[in-house]
Amino acid sequence: MHTTVERTDRLRGALRMPGDKSVAHRALILGALARGMQTIEGLPASEDVASTASCLRSLGCRVDVDAGGRARISSRVRLNGEELFAGNSGTTARLIAGLVAGRDFVCTIDGDESLRRRPMGRIAEPLALMGADVETSPAGTLPMRIRGGGLTAIEYRPPVASAQVKSAVLIAGLRAEGDTAVVERVPTRDHTENLLAAMGAVVDRSPGRVQVSGGAELRAIHVRVPGDISSAAFFIAAAVLCPDSEVRIVGAGVNPTRTGILEALGAMGADVSLENVETSAGEPIADIVARSSALRGTDVAGPVIPRVIDELPLLAVVATQAEGTTTVRDAAELRHKESDRISAIVENLRLVGADIEELEDGFVVRGPTRLVGGRVSSLGDHRIAMAMAVAGLRAGGETTIDGSEAVGVSYPGFFRDLESLVA
Repeated sequence: MHTTVERTDRLRGALRMPGDKSVAHRALILGALARGMQTIEGLPASEDVASTASCLRSLGCRVDVDAGGRARISSRVRLNGEELFAGNSGTTARLIAGLVAGRDFVCTIDGDESLRRRPMGRIAEPLALMGADVETSPAGTLPMRIRGGGLTAIEYRPPVASAQVKSAVLIAGLRAEGDTAVVERVPTRDHTENLLAAMGAVVDRSPGRVQVSGGAELRAIHVRVPGDISSAAFFIAAAVLCPDSEVRIVGAGVNPTRTGILEALGAMGADVSLENVETSAGEPIADIVARSSALRGTDVAGPVIPRVIDELPLLAVVATQAEGTTTVRDAAELRHKESDRISAIVENLRLVGADIEELEDGFVVRGPTRLVGGRVSSLGDHRIAMAMAVAGLRAGGETTIDGSEAVGVSYPGFFRDLESLVA
């Protein structure tokens, strides 16, 4: 499937984003461990979240989801050992691994061809240290076989900054004897800690360290999933780039561990503000208002990278229209996503005329550049497809995105909503 995007000079309107996948995955998985009926509002209709719900059903849980994104998950079902299919979702595979590691049965987790290329040794190591029997493929990838139960608490220092690794260890720690801690050199998104605390777990947090006590019983709660800031970022960037534009994103999650894109855009001179700030189940929520802006290049590296990692391909697009040079470093993790996102965004932006240089751990963009329409490819990656759609708004003529169906992984209605803003 392909989609064509035309240049536009004006975007206006308000949108509500699909629910944040990161929060939704965790609300489902922790709901499977809680006493009572967990209810969830704003569950996104994404393939990744559907994979988590499917895995939980295979484990014996009752998960009901209606067309409006309201879900109920029953915790009063005994989990059974099964072969689980995580689709294309790394979050599903890694967090489910933490769940089943605490259970006394054998379980195999697998995924599609893309997910089978992503590293799982980073999950297998800490779970094995806790006492689970974990086997991956010889390459350290899926399929992953886990014999769980009999866990002992550990203090773990992940060699790579990863909220998925941290979350898997903490979820396993709920069934371990003692207090399980994760110590991070660089802070990562903290949705798991927020939700664990809201559901009654004993969670102790200090700078760079989070600890959960084993044996605590979670209680089911109502979770309102905020709008996904990673999805909102594409419309924020589009408004910033297009002249005479103003876009409001209603009810988006603005967790500080996820707002690196707002900081990076702010450093580039973008006119972006927060309004109507509130908190629900430990997650800050706000309206985000973005307006057309004059932009300058910036450097993005170091501690901010985990908080902006998913939006870096989009930032490359923004940088093509900024005055001066933008450099992104310390982002080698991008090479282990649904695609090698460093190579993917460099290759695609060069096709439409950008001055961009590939680095081992990032890229350098020199701007501003007048982009030209052309044919590009998502390479099967939803974020590359959406980033190139934003590039197409500023390119002369038409930009055709091959493999545009990839947006269904996180945002099936993306192109429809983008079209609604064209004034």
